Amino acid sequence: MLLLLRPFTPGAPRELSGVQAVLETLKPVLPIPLLLVIIPLVWLFFRGTWRELDEEALRERAAILAKGKMDPRPMVALVMCAVILAMQEYYGGRGYFEQQIYPWIAKHYTADALAKLSKYDELFGFAWWAVTRIGGYTLPFAVWKIMFRKDSILDLGLRTKGFFDHAWIYALFLAVVLPAMLVVSSQPDFGSYYPFYKLAPRSWFDFLVWEAMYFAQFFALEMFFRGFWLGVLRKSFGSGAIFAMAVPYCMIHFGKPYLEAVGAIVAGIALGSLSMKTKSIYQGFLVHITVAALMDWLSLRRRHCTPLTWSAPQKAMGCSEEADLRDALAWQIEKVAIGVFVCLVAIAIVLVIRDRRKKAARI
Repeated sequence: MLLLLRPFTPGAPRELSGVQAVLETLKPVLPIPLLLVIIPLVWLFFRGTWRELDEEALRERAAILAKGKMDPRPMVALVMCAVILAMQEYYGGRGYFEQQIYPWIAKHYTADALAKLSKYDELFGFAWWAVTRIGGYTLPFAVWKIMFRKDSILDLGLRTKGFFDHAWIYALFLAVVLPAMLVVSSQPDFGSYYPFYKLAPRSWFDFLVWEAMYFAQFFALEMFFRGFWLGVLRKSFGSGAIFAMAVPYCMIHFGKPYLEAVGAIVAGIALGSLSMKTKSIYQGFLVHITVAALMDWLSLRRRHCTPLTWSAPQKAMGCSEEADLRDALAWQIEKVAIGVFVCLVAIAIVLVIRDRRKKAARI
């Protein structure tokens, strides 16, 4: 009976055994008990923040109603967000680029130039995806400043003050997320899905350019969902703004591995609550790109696909070729990365201690 729970995957079925077989069988219902455990923990951690938001919203709504007015911000913000997400879905994907944009580009280049460009045609498609995401996610900030001149853009999650006061939350989130990520990375659909750009293992140029675009759209995404969305709705919706944001945030993950899409519900609520608590998107952004970079790296690592050359080779190589050399290079990079990470953590601890001592001295 439990076999019926296994989700459909195109292609020949893959026989699994051990823990992977159990996880794959129980995958459709596994998130339900996990959510019943995790959401109450999130509530315990952020319940004070949620209550403060509700009290603030109650006061603001009462003041507006006492004047006989209505706040147009929720209507303007939500309609604009819905239009942006719809446009991105229909015109911001690689499919639209390949059908409409690339043929237009091809008309303006010679055959020789086009042959050179075709080497990176898939990367150009992802560049279109990244540009449309970044443009769509940041556009509301400009529109908002025009329509509501008295509202500060910095109040939409862009303030840096107090960053070190909440740096420990970043470490706490990673301590919770990283073990879960290791479990997800063991699933059979993980290795075939990440990185999105399938030619990332071809060269370091491909990999690093992809990661740069990926990180840039993540920053814009945090600005949109945890900055703009929550910043303009907090006085009207209170803590409800967080849960309203978590719904479309989960939906933009449709098409990704199932456990990641469901995990986006928890991530949306937790990162949204963190943004509301700190009035800043930066901790959430750091969590996001750390997890995203590790997911891409783990996927390449498990498939022995660490890039070997800086530029794309003339002849395509499979990851099975020189696998030992790829793994040895990956291990060297990981040792350096671990050392850098430890140094950054030490510097962060020193800065946090210094910042707290300065505040204590002022008091």
